[in-house]
Parts: sequence; structure tokens; C-alpha cells
Amino acid sequence: MIGMWETSAHLQSFPRAIVHVDGDAFFASCETALHPELRGRVVVTGRERGIVSSLSYVAKARGIRRGMILSEVKKICPDAVILTSDYETYSLFSKRMFSIMRRFTSQVEEYGIDEGFADITGMRGPLHMSYEDIARAMKKAVDEELGFTVSVGLAPTKSLAKIASKWQKPNGFTSVPGRAIRGYLSTLDVSNIWGVGPNTAKYMYSLGITTAHDFISKPFEYIAANFSKPHQEMWYELNGESVWPINTEEKTSYASISKTKTFTPPSGNVEYILAQLIRNLENACIKARRHGLVARKIVVYLRTQQFGDAAIEAKITRASNFPHDLIPHVRTLFKNVFKHGVQYRATGIVLADLQSDSSVQSSLFEPIIKMEKMQRVYAAVDSLDEQYGKHTVHLGGSQATFTQTQYAGDRTRETERQKIKLLGETERQHLYIPRMMITV
Repeated sequence: MIGMWETSAHLQSFPRAIVHVDGDAFFASCETALHPELRGRVVVTGRERGIVSSLSYVAKARGIRRGMILSEVKKICPDAVILTSDYETYSLFSKRMFSIMRRFTSQVEEYGIDEGFADITGMRGPLHMSYEDIARAMKKAVDEELGFTVSVGLAPTKSLAKIASKWQKPNGFTSVPGRAIRGYLSTLDVSNIWGVGPNTAKYMYSLGITTAHDFISKPFEYIAANFSKPHQEMWYELNGESVWPINTEEKTSYASISKTKTFTPPSGNVEYILAQLIRNLENACIKARRHGLVARKIVVYLRTQQFGDAAIEAKITRASNFPHDLIPHVRTLFKNVFKHGVQYRATGIVLADLQSDSSVQSSLFEPIIKMEKMQRVYAAVDSLDEQYGKHTVHLGGSQATFTQTQYAGDRTRETERQKIKLLGETERQHLYIPRMMITV
């Protein structure tokens, strides 16, 4: 078996050519792209949460890590530039990155906001370049047009391409043709294999498998006898045989949709906490409607300042993705779980037991005209939100979250995206128009 993989002719180059593009310190890099004066400085995002969400490589070199409390960051690096996370802008950078990748091939998978795969198999002729030149050209275009670097891996499979992109981070390019696979995997610890978690790594160690090379050198019969199907597929991927396809479809299948919100200072105010939940509900319903899904179960979640969690759920008589239908359930659940005198720091809503909205039927006693009017109302709301930004129109019940401070002190600082207008954007697009739900 080992000899077959080492000498197989189809592994001498690229039976398939998969590129993995991985943004280098993506969120922090987006900030430095917008503000070149920050290049070379300790840049940290996460002011709104009080902990480090993203950080520049300069910050990493100074000993800062993700999840670190910002007060500790200031102790380590008094000169650190701490910014409020600007997810809307990061999303725009992400869309631009994938748009650039699609210039080279239509087979692009948006794996995360800061990383994606591209299948360039068969593109050597149309683009008049080798696979390595195509991957390098893709990296060059992304680097130049986004204003920061990405790391790129090229290999015969997704698993190997992801390993390759991390080989020389940051600003790296690594090509792993079939004949070079064993050399790259010879020293790679199994814990660094994509898809291998701590428990699986510990299990592999117990079997005497410490490197990726140890893993792929085992006969498949051994792998099948000792590992589950995902790890069997991983064995094929690491041996250079592609079994994980590029998924070019936008994700539309969800078991549940959850939306949470953390705020400071903590609050024990009934109206304010309920307003946070209603805003969570609006966000969850927006996503559900976007993907044509309705929920049959709803979960209300509260977190105290001492990080104690309380959750309660209820089944919904008629599956829905309209806040108008679900707010009565939220209010009832909230009354059952909320405790007076307790300070809360986070709220959350989970829409569960999701199904296609096309499968929902109204009951014999439910006014059809009312349902149709509600559908038109939310179609208009979604259209306005799409044109002017999410929550341009929102429920009156969530108004307190827009008029009251969400974060205390220095953490209220606006992002640059909130303070400036993009080309063609108007003042109106920065305004929130409150909406009170009425009977229609």
C-alpha cells in the first residue's frame, strides 16, 4: 500500500488542483487596510466585548492572545491600539476576497469569513498558466486589492491545501504536489491535521500515531478498523485522493438558528432585557426568512453577570419566521426565567426544529388574509433592510437597544464604518426607523 502511494503516476503532480486562501489576522488586517498608519503597530479588535477578538501579528509577537482581557493587553502593551470590531466592514472585505477568487474559477467555496477553497483543476489551458502560477496570481490579486496579505496553499485535496496554507504563515505560498506529500507530512503533528480535535489526537497518540505521516502510512484496513468514516475520508485526502468536494452553494440548511447579544454594564431592568431578547428574535427571524425556514420551537436564554446560564423553551403551534407570531412566546418564556434583582450581561434566542416555510399550512381557524398581509409586511421590511442596512426598520419592542448604551465607557466608541459613509451612501442609511407592530 505504501509503495503504491509513493509511485502512483497520478500523484506526481496535481490530479486535482485545490487552492486554500486564508486571510492573515483577517479582522486586524482589515483595520490596517483602512488605516495604513496602523501598520507595524499592536492592533487589537474586541473593545465592545472587553476581550481580544482579533490581533495583528505584531501583537502576537508581543505576547497577546485571543480571548485575553483588554486590561491585560494594556499591561503588556501600553501602546496597543484597541478598536471596536467592525463586522460589517469585515464582511465587505470578505465578499471582495471571494469575488477576486472567482475571477480564476467559478468553483469557490466560502468556508469562513476569512478563508475559502477554489478548485482550479482544468484551468491551465483557459488561463494559460500552470497551477502554481494561477494560485500565485490569485494571491497577488487578493493581496494588492484588499491591501493586506493572505496565505495560500495549493495541493491535490482540500485537507492538504488547508495544511499548505498554514505552512508559511503569514504571507505564505506553499505548493504540495502529489510527489511531495509525504515530505510535508513527515513532521506534522496529528493535532495539526484539519478535523482532528484534542480527543482524536489523544486517541491517535495511544495507537502510536504521532505524525500525519504515521497516519497515512497505515493500511486502509487498519484505518477502517480503528477510525470512523470522517477519519477514513481524511486518510484518503491526506494520501492525495480527493473525496471532499468544493461546496459552491450558499448554506441554506440549518438545524437551528441562534442569535445572542452581550452588553455592559449588566442590567436588571425588565424592559431593557426584554428589548434585547426581541432584538435577538428579529435577527434570528431575518436569517430564517432569508433561507426560507420556519421554526417549530423557540428557546430563550439569559446569562447573569456571574456567568450563570438559564434557558427555557417552548413549542410553537404554527411554525413561523415572523417576530409578530413569536413575541408572545418570548414574553411568556421570559417571565418564567427572569429573576428580579439579578444582573444580566447577555441574552439569546434559538429558533429550533426548522423546516421549509413552503411546508407550513394555516389552520382552519386562522385568517388567511391576515397571514398574507403579514407576509407582505415582512417582505417590505426585508426589502428596506436589504437596501439600507439591517434594522433600518425594527420592532418598537427592541427600541431600547437602539436608544440606550450597549457598552459602557470607552467601549461605546463607534467603528469607522459607523462614522463615515461609503461612496453613494446617504445619511438616511445610517438612521434607524422604529416600527411598532400593529394588527394588520
